Amino acid sequence: MGDLRGFLNELRRRGAIREFKEPVAIEEAYRFIRSNPGAVAIFEDVRGYDLKIATGICGSRELIAAAIGIEPAALHGALNEAMRNPLEPGEANSAAFSEAEPDLSHLPIARYYPRDGGPYISSAIVSAKSPDGSIENVSIHRMMVLDRRRLAIRIVPRHLFRLCEMARASGSRSLPIGVAIGLHPSVLLAASSPAPFGVSEYAVANRLMGGGLRLAELGNSTRVPFDAEIAMEGEISLEELEDEGPFVDLTGTYDIVRRQPVVRIDKVYKRDGAIYHALLPGGPEHAILMGLPYEARIREAVAAAVPTVKDVRLTPGGCCWLHAVISIEKQADGDGKNALLAAFAAHPSLKHAVVVDSDIDISDPAAVEWAIATRFQGDRDLIIIRGARGSSLDPSADQESLTTTKLGFDATRPMSKPRDKFLRAGSG
Repeated sequence: MGDLRGFLNELRRRGAIREFKEPVAIEEAYRFIRSNPGAVAIFEDVRGYDLKIATGICGSRELIAAAIGIEPAALHGALNEAMRNPLEPGEANSAAFSEAEPDLSHLPIARYYPRDGGPYISSAIVSAKSPDGSIENVSIHRMMVLDRRRLAIRIVPRHLFRLCEMARASGSRSLPIGVAIGLHPSVLLAASSPAPFGVSEYAVANRLMGGGLRLAELGNSTRVPFDAEIAMEGEISLEELEDEGPFVDLTGTYDIVRRQPVVRIDKVYKRDGAIYHALLPGGPEHAILMGLPYEARIREAVAAAVPTVKDVRLTPGGCCWLHAVISIEKQADGDGKNALLAAFAAHPSLKHAVVVDSDIDISDPAAVEWAIATRFQGDRDLIIIRGARGSSLDPSADQESLTTTKLGFDATRPMSKPRDKFLRAGSG
């Protein structure tokens, strides 16, 4: 089950995937994806294309856990362990794909939403190396199709941006990249993780996969999984910019149009019967892949600040990015506030966070609200942080400085009052 096909076969065995075998137009497939967010489905026959379309494969923590072969409760620990102890993948003798015509119009790429700036690739990993080859980064980036050979890529000031700057400083006019689509969920999760700069996310994925990941080197010395459904060899121009957007981001709102770098595609490779992964922007797959790795990061940071952390959730109502709920075993007054400060430091995009006691089910919004209603006092338990760095995804934040006001709610029981006073009747 080390590639996308193996995982899809496992989902078929479980009866957990909808299969459309009759021919469909690409617009019909994307209409279904948009109207059924989170549905796990595969379209076997897309008119005008020799590729299938799969969607929803990473749309829940249960699916991610099944792909890795662990229980959902173990996801945070497995991801943190993989980032602490990455395992370099092996090299494949040959790739499972073969060269195809380098024409993006041959891939089933379309607009997800009517106001999208163009057809978007939303599930691709991009791999790149530093000029001396010592540092490799693998990350997911949205890419808007400009024409048959060019895309506009959204790059935020993180690791790929840093590699572009290193290439520019070395005198280069472009940065070679490998692009891969149609991958095992472990690779996508690792590519979404906040691994330190200098740690290849391929090595994080390989640890998650128990050493089962193998890579193929492309002609420009970048690497992609040898069993990727689709691979592309190209470069990011360090000189050419194009308008990118609008694009529906994690919040479900349209992100603004920006001038972004251009990707030029030189070669395209495909497996026989290749499967294109269509990932709905703003949908459950987007939310899980972005949010889950940062839950793990928050959990590890909070565990260093308080004795015991039970669980962490970046909530669906908070776009799995802006709002967190953290449950702890409180041992002293002040633990709740320490947990909040650690969470804000671990995830700079976090806007509002709630800390509750371990008897509160953090996956139940009503239970969290009950804790706020019965265990929280605004003059005593609220933390306000003004002018902090926020998220570009938050339309209410200052979009020039990206600053916001952060609120932390300590909805834990005060240690100075009787415990029984704060228990639900019948809860023990």
